[in-house]
Amino acid sequence: MDLRRLLTRPRRWLAAGAAVVVLAGAGTWTAVASDDPPAVHRADRTIATGAGVRLDTSYFTPDGSGRHPAVLLGHGFGGSKDDVRQQAEDLARDGYAVLTWSARGFGRSTGRIGLNDPKGEVADVSRLIDWLARQPQVRLDKPGDPRVGVAGASYGGAIALLAAGHDPRVDAIAPAITYWNLADALFPNGVFKKLWAGVFLNSGGGCARFEPELCRMYQRVAESGRPDPEARALLKARSPAAVADRIKVPTLLVQGQTDSLFPLDQADQAQKAIKANGAPVDVDWISGGHDGGDLESDRVQGRVTAWFDRYLKGDRDADTGPAFRVTRTGGVDSTDGAALLRGASADAYPGLASTPRTVALTGRAQRFENPAGASPPAVSSLPGLGSAAGSLTQLSALGVGVSLDFPGQYARFDSAPVSGDLRVTGSPTVTVHVASTSDDAVLFAKLYDVGPGEARPVLPAQLVDPVRVEGAKSGKDVALTLPAIDHEVQKGHRLRLVLASTDLAYASPATPATYTVSLKSALTVPTAPGVTTAAAPLPAWVWWLPAAGAVVAAALLLTARRRTTAPAPDPALAGVPLQITDLSKRYARSTDRYAVRDLSFRVEQGQVLGLLGPNGAGKTTTLRMLMGLIRPDEGEIRVFGHAIRPGAPVLSRVGAFVEGAGFLPHLSGRENLELYWRATGRPPEDAHLDEALEIAGLGEALARAVRTYSQGMRQRLAIAQAMLGLPDLLILDEPTNGLDPPQIREMREVMIRYAAGGRTVIVSSHLLAEVEQSCTHLVVMDRGRLVQAGPVRDIIGSGDTLLVGTATPVEEPVAEKVAALPGVASAVRTEDGLLVRLEPGGTPQALVAELVRLDVPVASVGPHRRLEDAFLTLIGGSA
Repeated sequence: MDLRRLLTRPRRWLAAGAAVVVLAGAGTWTAVASDDPPAVHRADRTIATGAGVRLDTSYFTPDGSGRHPAVLLGHGFGGSKDDVRQQAEDLARDGYAVLTWSARGFGRSTGRIGLNDPKGEVADVSRLIDWLARQPQVRLDKPGDPRVGVAGASYGGAIALLAAGHDPRVDAIAPAITYWNLADALFPNGVFKKLWAGVFLNSGGGCARFEPELCRMYQRVAESGRPDPEARALLKARSPAAVADRIKVPTLLVQGQTDSLFPLDQADQAQKAIKANGAPVDVDWISGGHDGGDLESDRVQGRVTAWFDRYLKGDRDADTGPAFRVTRTGGVDSTDGAALLRGASADAYPGLASTPRTVALTGRAQRFENPAGASPPAVSSLPGLGSAAGSLTQLSALGVGVSLDFPGQYARFDSAPVSGDLRVTGSPTVTVHVASTSDDAVLFAKLYDVGPGEARPVLPAQLVDPVRVEGAKSGKDVALTLPAIDHEVQKGHRLRLVLASTDLAYASPATPATYTVSLKSALTVPTAPGVTTAAAPLPAWVWWLPAAGAVVAAALLLTARRRTTAPAPDPALAGVPLQITDLSKRYARSTDRYAVRDLSFRVEQGQVLGLLGPNGAGKTTTLRMLMGLIRPDEGEIRVFGHAIRPGAPVLSRVGAFVEGAGFLPHLSGRENLELYWRATGRPPEDAHLDEALEIAGLGEALARAVRTYSQGMRQRLAIAQAMLGLPDLLILDEPTNGLDPPQIREMREVMIRYAAGGRTVIVSSHLLAEVEQSCTHLVVMDRGRLVQAGPVRDIIGSGDTLLVGTATPVEEPVAEKVAALPGVASAVRTEDGLLVRLEPGGTPQALVAELVRLDVPVASVGPHRRLEDAFLTLIGGSA
């Protein structure tokens, strides 16, 4: 889904409700033009839902015949179905039947806005599903039950969650930057989020466009400045939290870090509830949010598509990404001032309190004022300003403070400078004692990152924790849970806890009062050490190192007191790209701990070899030795018969790609490559530039400045750089990091094309499904040792799953009969037949006999096991 369009205009923040499906009049049909096949067809229809409500819908289907899984795609609050047209077309091209609609009260649809009322917008979705079940393009699980997923952002994300809780026919959902409990989001800890509530009202078209009870609720709370129990009950009833125990489908939760409307804790609550129901749940914290920032639209859309590929299409090889991913800021692009983003991930969602660390705070009890009328208010974020607010949060992420606290209106408590870099991932907590001259106190807690010297304090993501303290006149201990963040506090910085009496975005008591706050505990910060960050992009100068290194190596060879003589070439291995024999490398300053131990394998010409292993298996150490960057302690590496040493001449036949190549952004792609080759000092004709570029497939983009390139184009340009000179052995270390599924497919084709010319490729990757499709051979390592080596087909071998090829497609009723056979655990239809998993004791012979009895047109039967299954079997619990 394209989150960018949902958040760039003030009227497009939240994503929409749903539509009901009673066909009213003929629809219009359109073929959507596209440069890339297949074509997409669109049918527009007006749909009546009763009581005078008419909804405007669009139905997108792929070209050709056959049945497809369906996707319902919601739109932005204040927008219409047109806002998600591009996403719908993209999903249709990926093989889905997609239905979009303008929710009640938006676009050309009539009716009043109900904020996802179960009797209104949520009921509409069920009728949409009824309609999809009658369409000839939609795959059915059974009569009246289509295979269907729901996706949307914010308001539409909530309808995805609510639909899954109310209609058991929903099979998978992908909600983004949305709420779990709207009452908690708009009334956090009993404090009215007045600016965002006003945005809701205005972007919806004013009070008259809402259901009367919602309008009365808003006017009541806005006037008093304080939410009442009736208001909380009304909003919670229209929230996914109301059906928490009924959401039991695979869920991809995408939540924004720069989001003062729906913070990360909303996704945290959703993850806990859905996980407790036994459903798969992945969590992705993106850089942007309702306050602006980078919404990572292309990456998110690729991940949503992969999610539906697995859980709607049944594609077990679809790479849905890690269980948890967070985007981190790694500096500024000097060409355009944009934040540089990197991904960090973990195999399990860490929650908001993982691996807590205690940080002592100091400060005496402090008195400060709540001014009359709560004015002037402190400033944290600027809700409702869209991209302008995004600029504030981006500055915060880059270490520039923009918050404002007024003297005399806050208390502060500081830590000592931290002794090392401290990554905070989750919600910090602290307990304070609060006393007030009034019985009702409202405080706004913030955790600043304070740099050395005169650096202005930075408020991560511009987030605050509002809290209402009742009974404060007699004093009260208050446990504060500060907003969830992912932020690195650098060595020498301090943490500062600030409790302010006002904030521009919230309603504070208008009556003046004096607050007294003191510390009751140390600050506890979650660190989530299991979340690891991808390697940072390398600066451009790294690519000059080969030439400079050769010069330095030559000088060292001339002046060294001790010289070593390289072993003579082995003529028997002259045609072998790589032979590793008894290779070992100990950890630094260790005599018995090995990074690589007794490793031996051989790579032949024309092979695409995948180097696999869990973290710590020794893959990177092996590659560094292969490239001559470090020396082995024992054993040897021979490339085309020559022993590898730093600066060995045979390394000119080796090309290597290291993730994050740096280029001069103002030069074109071609100019960057030409400049790099000149730096090597080799003749221009030896570069074979045009041949490398043809394999990389960059086309006309080569004439454009690199700063205009997408991440995928930069990756392909970097691989083209490694291909210069057409090295006989090409080494690629994680070449698909940061790429979306289409870009990964392109990278796979690049590797296959390169090896097709008789050259050899070694690729280290953690994407097992991709390795399975692109590699001919594998080397599997674990704890520094070789576990297995050989052709992919031999390592995958046979498991308990059979692929039954059929002369004609198998209908669903037949698949259900096969699944019910003795000895069969499951049977899933594929494009070519059936994927049958046998129970213990089940045999292929018995299965074939039963298939013949059922008149299944069997054309072939063979083993089917994914590389992931084989990999996990080989390494056991090491992954």
